[in-house]
Amino acid sequence: MKIATITLNPALDLTTSLATLVPGEVNLVEQASLRAAGKGINVAMVLRDLGCDVTVTGWLGEGNQAPFVELFQRKGLEDAFVRVRGETRINVKIAEQAGRVTDLNLPGLSIDEPAREALLAALDRLCLDHDWFVLAGSLPKGVEPEFARDLIVRLKARGKQVIFDCSGAALRVGLEGAPTLVKPNREELGQWAGRPIETDAEQRECAEALLAKGVDQVVVSDGSRGLLWFSREGVLRAVPPRMQVVSTVGAGDSLVAGLVYGLAAGLPKEETVRLATAASALAVSQVAVGFAGRDQLAPLMERVVITQLMTQGDAQ
Repeated sequence: MKIATITLNPALDLTTSLATLVPGEVNLVEQASLRAAGKGINVAMVLRDLGCDVTVTGWLGEGNQAPFVELFQRKGLEDAFVRVRGETRINVKIAEQAGRVTDLNLPGLSIDEPAREALLAALDRLCLDHDWFVLAGSLPKGVEPEFARDLIVRLKARGKQVIFDCSGAALRVGLEGAPTLVKPNREELGQWAGRPIETDAEQRECAEALLAKGVDQVVVSDGSRGLLWFSREGVLRAVPPRMQVVSTVGAGDSLVAGLVYGLAAGLPKEETVRLATAASALAVSQVAVGFAGRDQLAPLMERVVITQLMTQGDAQ
């Protein structure tokens, strides 16, 4: 199976660690790493580890593309990114020993009309031999939320399946395109609903509203509490095994990768959600994104607890 991931606003992630951040002072960093990242790219890396043929696309700055090119070559990802003038943004993560993480996200590329048209042309080419697309992450400067919606509509009009994982305005407007599956976390679902979402029943209410608008499946993730998968056939709850949390970076992306892998491979829904939940659980136990192969997930998959919920009262 061939899957394409779309990352409209990739980043170079500069992750630093120190004992305690003291604002306004000179802070000595103990460790640091710089890696090519972005939600769609992270999804692609995990899909590749699961054995899929994966193409990555989106916009990439010409000025500092080398780390991305190296990653794509090393991981065996087909590079269909559209190059634009300028440099891809750098995101700084400052991790303290107590667990607090401070994010400093720099502005991204500024996208003009020729860059938009070039990306649409690239996607049209990918539609010739890709059936599954993952649109994930934030939007760069110059790109309005309606662009996400229009991408989904464009791909679905060509008979493609679209997995959608964005937040904020991009999520709210993009959902108008009725993607195949959307995977918000509970906080992002609250952004869409315009109110805090606290209970399973409130998640169900939101999911049913989205299903009524044409979204096929809604997966709401909630950290260590697991996830709820809503579809017209019913509701599945998946609870991950307890893990020693090292980093939550890439956990949601690993979950998305597991979902699209299972759906594209035609796996039973319970096996799909078990695989995806295990991939997310493994992600929080390590710093790196990805794993050695599906066999590494097998022990965790056995420890995922799946419950079928069919009635409204079951999800209270």
